[in-house]
Amino acid sequence: MTIYFVAGEVSADNHGAALMRCLRELDPGLKFIGRGGPQMQEIAGNQFKNWIGDAAVLGLWEVLRKYGYFREQFRETIKEILESKPDTVVLIDYPGFNLRLARALRKKSRRQKIIYYISPQVWAWNRGRIKRMARSIDLVLCIFPFETDLYNESGLRAVFVGHPMIERLQANKLDGERDPNLIGLFPGSRLREVRKIFPVIIETARLLLQSNPTLRFQVAAASDELAREMTQTLNPHLHPLPSPKGEETRQASNELQRMSAIEGMTGTPLPLLRGEGRARGEASQNSQVIQIKIGETAALMQRAFVGIVASGSATLEAAYFRMPFVLLYKVAVPTYLAARLVVNVKYLGMPNLLAGKEVVPEFIQHRAKPAAIAKAVQLLMEDARARERMISEFDAIVGRLQGAALSPGTSVTAGEGGSPSGRSADRPSLVDKSGASERAAQAIIAEFGEPLA
Repeated sequence: MTIYFVAGEVSADNHGAALMRCLRELDPGLKFIGRGGPQMQEIAGNQFKNWIGDAAVLGLWEVLRKYGYFREQFRETIKEILESKPDTVVLIDYPGFNLRLARALRKKSRRQKIIYYISPQVWAWNRGRIKRMARSIDLVLCIFPFETDLYNESGLRAVFVGHPMIERLQANKLDGERDPNLIGLFPGSRLREVRKIFPVIIETARLLLQSNPTLRFQVAAASDELAREMTQTLNPHLHPLPSPKGEETRQASNELQRMSAIEGMTGTPLPLLRGEGRARGEASQNSQVIQIKIGETAALMQRAFVGIVASGSATLEAAYFRMPFVLLYKVAVPTYLAARLVVNVKYLGMPNLLAGKEVVPEFIQHRAKPAAIAKAVQLLMEDARARERMISEFDAIVGRLQGAALSPGTSVTAGEGGSPSGRSADRPSLVDKSGASERAAQAIIAEFGEPLA
């Protein structure tokens, strides 16, 4: 059996490679062709095209700038599929390209089997597209449990397989206690969102530190570039630190801070608020209360007592690692207004969408005020019951993502309900131990009546 894959982003390459490995375990004779990234190519062989470097784009302008390239790749993909006549085509995420590809393939061949893995979030911005998808796609492998009903009601067969992100997070679980004085800051993984969100987070940290001088903050940076951007954002806020050695020494100290950001561990004295006493200033001027950590998101989510998290996939990661947090979202005003016209969901954070209620406080756009955010963080720091309620909801949400039934309040360990303040890695045992990739592979094989190993 031959399967043609199309994946156009780094995350899709990760998920595609995991799916390929599971398919090979079920049927070692499977042949993989198509286009994706280096991980998928390593499994499939050199006949598989690695196009991620050119295909992964962000934003409308970049898509328009590369329109000629995408038009050529679109035509090549259709030609390759028609000539190779695969038993099925598996489209992974990447809706701007893959939804159009599915429609074009259906027009060319009524018999071509087309399966969509990690479907586009049309339920959030255009549910009317589901019926159009049903005319060109045979089966959708859903990663969120509520998606199946939406698709099935529109005549599009759908199977819930679980969220593949869970498999990656399981490999990063750590044992250990949370630091009651550590707050994790997660301003996003893209430059534009960091520039909008990080200044708000800095001001929130100032307020929190004013009420509790023992607090420390660690910032998760996805790359060296983001670490440098964060350091540049922090520098204008630095309180001028008087030094007996004069201004020259002070400038050298600030330069060392900028350089250490690139190493992944920038310690930055947090700015003093207006009106804080001299004793408070002298005690904290040389303490490193903010550190920037590169590539340590999972570890930080398991160390921090509470987090401030930008909207996105990191909210599900925080839920998985049972870190109480508040959600922050802020973009340019035109972008926000345009999104409100097309997005049709009650909540922005995935934990809240999956729970059907506000489990995590959301501070969106004009509501993203440092004072309000600080108040919500303080509640999670000081109110044990509020923490336990949130963590219990997280356990139920993650259970559903893994394909297991788990209700809020289910005991975590013998004799424990919810979570005490400490352990970060405890996880309720789940009925279904198989991962999303394995279930997706089983669903694909089952489409052809093949016996499962």
